Amino acid sequence: MKSNNNRIKKPTTPQEQIELFRSRNLHIENEEKAIEILSRINYYRFSAYTLTLKQNDRFLAGTTFEDVYRLYEFDRKLRSLLVANLEVIEITFRAQLALFHSHKYGATGYLDSENFINPSYHVEMVKQLNREIHRSKEIFVHHHKSKYEGVFPVWVAIEVTSFSLLSKIYSNLKNKDKAIIAKSNYHFPYEYVKNWLYSLSTFRNICAHYGRVYNRKLPIHLKIDEDDRKKGVKGNSVFAAILIMGKLIIDRTEWDSFVTSLSVLIEEYDVVDLDRLGFPLNWEELLRVL
Repeated sequence: MKSNNNRIKKPTTPQEQIELFRSRNLHIENEEKAIEILSRINYYRFSAYTLTLKQNDRFLAGTTFEDVYRLYEFDRKLRSLLVANLEVIEITFRAQLALFHSHKYGATGYLDSENFINPSYHVEMVKQLNREIHRSKEIFVHHHKSKYEGVFPVWVAIEVTSFSLLSKIYSNLKNKDKAIIAKSNYHFPYEYVKNWLYSLSTFRNICAHYGRVYNRKLPIHLKIDEDDRKKGVKGNSVFAAILIMGKLIIDRTEWDSFVTSLSVLIEEYDVVDLDRLGFPLNWEELLRVL
């Protein structure tokens, strides 16, 4: 069997990377600064921000290294804004789920498969929860292990769940339970909330692991109602994720602050093409009136 090693590209130095950029028509005014940037940002990561600035592997006329770096900076700052607000959604939903489930099924009702739709999914949920509990270094986990012989009420167990697991737990609730949580807290059908949690948990993982947001299509399409589709919102766009975040964040003061910060960020980076994020022309108005 032939080895594929001879097909793998050879490693390059920051200086060689700069020469490669120049050979493709990228203007680099400050070579020293460019070398410093490529010494701390992997070339493979950095070059992903060049994709919208090239045609036939040649940079568009007038494109500079600074343009690429500013796209990278914008993306990093946008991720920070998004993660902060996804955290608000996750923590709020943990509280809502724990409150509902404990009052309807009791403190440890989440351990009973009869309170869920799919028993096999429930078994996997409990296994995953136990793994998270075992890995956790939180003081409250140690407290319950020592004082309550490892029995965790749902309001404690829910605090070690990832966003992804939280989404799976909600998905496996009985439909009537999903409907009560969705309607009483968000005034949307549970089918929408179920999809939104799943998609946003995946999106959150991309952001949390420093994945590129700019010029990205969402891996899990968001359910978008007809009114929003008529306004030009596409379910696989970053803007759709932001719009849905606005529907799920209950504290409107917090949401208004986010929209203002987003507007300031976009104004700061004129190199950004909002079409690459799926933003309609009246994006700020749409987010303000949620």
